[in-house]
Amino acid sequence: MSDYFVHESSYVDDGAQIGKGTKIWHFCHVMPGAVIGERCSLGQNVVVMPGTRIGTNVKIQNNVSIYEGVELEDDVFCGPSCVFTNVINPRSHVTRKHEYQRTLVRRGTSIGANATIVCGITLGEYAFIGAGAVVTSDVPAYALMVGVPARRRGWMCQCGIGLEVKDGSGTCGACGSGYRESGGRLTAV
Repeated sequence: MSDYFVHESSYVDDGAQIGKGTKIWHFCHVMPGAVIGERCSLGQNVVVMPGTRIGTNVKIQNNVSIYEGVELEDDVFCGPSCVFTNVINPRSHVTRKHEYQRTLVRRGTSIGANATIVCGITLGEYAFIGAGAVVTSDVPAYALMVGVPARRRGWMCQCGIGLEVKDGSGTCGACGSGYRESGGRLTAV
């Protein structure tokens, strides 16, 4: 008996590694070589390709494909129908599997519904990607990114509440965490 749940309509191929307490819901496919940590949740119609890594306590909502080259660290949230790419210039008649680019989603990041993450970038810790945003370059930790193409519109606390940062510092009104801003970067203090 396994220590994770897989709905009867889903497939987990031999060679995939699934952590304790993970739940894989309807119509999912986890391919060989995929590594999924403990206490994750994969919603309906999630595909996890070979060679991908998903950390602990990751929530992947319905209709998301985790392509080769994508790594999700612990506590990442992927909203419904968000999109990852793994090739910059795809063509159906040109094989570019040797050109897959790495995309790293750092710990605690939230990606909104229908957002697109173009390959070859890093989303910093606890970044917050708004619904429908198209992210084409690296994102600093704690950044709130919105629009097409995505631009930083503010900062988010680790707890997920917007921050007001003045004169290089800010404190979360919800949890009391403190932050310092310097050179376009935010760090927890």
